[in-house]
Amino acid sequence: MINEHTKKDALSRLKKIEGQINGIKRMIEGEKYCVDILHQISAVAGALEQVSKIVMKRHLESCVTAAIKTGTTRERDKKIDELMDVFARFGR
Repeated sequence: MINEHTKKDALSRLKKIEGQINGIKRMIEGEKYCVDILHQISAVAGALEQVSKIVMKRHLESCVTAAIKTGTTRERDKKIDELMDVFARFGR
């Protein structure tokens, strides 16, 4: 479950990313140099990766830890399967 600290941190970063994306839109509208646009896109991708790490860390600290400590075998297996899916998706 997302806590207030994680929520605040993730939302703050997403607001900055939103500003970066608006900047990229303006760069494209202004027909700026392609490489400069690509650098900004790369920066946004990196910033989104950081948000995903924040959310993943919280998930591991809360949901996964709780399932391992107090969950049934089925609940633990479900969390492990979820993690495998997430790692596969982000490992591309």
